[in-house]
Amino acid sequence: MGEGLFAGEIDKSGHLKKLRIAAVNRQASIQMGEFTGGEYVTVGELPSPMANHSRKVSVLPLVFLIFYEVSGGPFGVEDTVNAAGPLLALLGFLVFPLIWSVPEALITAEMGTMFPENSGYVVWVTSALGPYWGFQQGWMKWLSGVIDNALYPVMFLDYLKSGIPALGGGLPRVVATWGLTIVLTYLNYRGMTIVGWVAVCLGVFSLVPFVVMGLLAIPDLKPSRWAVTNLNDINWNLYLNTLFWNLNYWDSISTLAGEVENPKKTLPKALFYAVILVVLGYFFPLLIGTGAVAVDRNLWTDGYFSEIALIIGGAWLRWWLQAAAAMSNMGMFVAEMSSDSFQLLGMAERGLLPEFFSKRSRHGTPLIGILFSASGVVLLSWLSFQEIVAAENFLYCFGMILEFISFILLRIKHPNASRPYKIPGGTAGAILMCIPPTILICVVLFFSTLKIMVISLIAMAVGLVMQPCLKFMEKKRWMKFSHNSELPAFGNQEDTRSLVY
Repeated sequence: MGEGLFAGEIDKSGHLKKLRIAAVNRQASIQMGEFTGGEYVTVGELPSPMANHSRKVSVLPLVFLIFYEVSGGPFGVEDTVNAAGPLLALLGFLVFPLIWSVPEALITAEMGTMFPENSGYVVWVTSALGPYWGFQQGWMKWLSGVIDNALYPVMFLDYLKSGIPALGGGLPRVVATWGLTIVLTYLNYRGMTIVGWVAVCLGVFSLVPFVVMGLLAIPDLKPSRWAVTNLNDINWNLYLNTLFWNLNYWDSISTLAGEVENPKKTLPKALFYAVILVVLGYFFPLLIGTGAVAVDRNLWTDGYFSEIALIIGGAWLRWWLQAAAAMSNMGMFVAEMSSDSFQLLGMAERGLLPEFFSKRSRHGTPLIGILFSASGVVLLSWLSFQEIVAAENFLYCFGMILEFISFILLRIKHPNASRPYKIPGGTAGAILMCIPPTILICVVLFFSTLKIMVISLIAMAVGLVMQPCLKFMEKKRWMKFSHNSELPAFGNQEDTRSLVY
């Protein structure tokens, strides 16, 4: 925040109230770091306004929240075998993390510790490209997250329908979808601490049956099955979209940074452990499933792991795995909804959304954000699994491009900024690291169908129009916008003026 803005708060009448507000804002700006003569200065931590609302999330719950933001276990990876066969499916979950997951996790660690607040990637883009593009980032990533969350009731019911055929369609499926959404939405309402420890319990419960299945499958493993492939019969669109969907969303945890205990140390550590957990959680079950049972690619669709469990261990193991799948989808739902709703809260605290989005419940949770996110899930639950994956991937890709650009621009424009965790290699290394995932984004977009492309571009166009409309409503005072005075200012960002005026 510039000296002129600060000094300008003292008028001839001596409005001390404005001066105190400006002083608080300046102190908050220095807390995160303020550029003075080319140097980025930091001082001790200031108390967060959120600290009184709820307990903070520690390392272990954060690891499992990231696990559920990204993965939740191998439920949903079956289509990679359907699309490309065992060999490419296994290689995909070894190579893809190096190209995509590791760079995204590293960027999240650096930027999330640089800006430890609930707007997450929105504040990264805002600081680098301005509030207009920050809003677009928020719109695309929120919509992508809500579309993603619409998958989990679908997957939940797909795993149960073999045991309960009535859930395969019709009114029972609709009622089950709505009921599940309401119950899980209530969990989010009750607070992040509850969500975090629920994620730990669900994660353990969801992974244990695959360990048991692996032990039982050892006598039946045939390594030759792992090498089966047919390069002339590959559905690249399904293969890439399934890999991409199962290994992205590492940045989603950044929208919960304001709820994390000591995020500057906790976030990088949790991301490191989560990368290992996610990769093993995919690769090991695929190794078992493709090695212990003769591969019929047509059978490898959503929910097929339960059939493999039946073949390897019997009905008891299938029921256990189906229950684990159901619990996993619950974990992914609550984790995703937490990120989506806290993102809206963070955007409201930055003045990018109306003030009512920043209101918290008595449990410290963003009530309006939760209701908006839950409504989106219900509206989108009619789409098919493949359509949901393709649509959210398309939007997510554009959001990631903005993140890469912002990450590099902040390295160039503000090299001395305080970065509690910094990726080694300098600016040149940062640029090189972003090249492979950017190429991958282009490939994923290239294989998108025309239908998904049109729907996604229309959704993006809504955001392009929505931001000017919200600014117009703010100017006319039709809706109230405000800024959290304890959040730092961004250079010459126009919106920071309302921090003091």
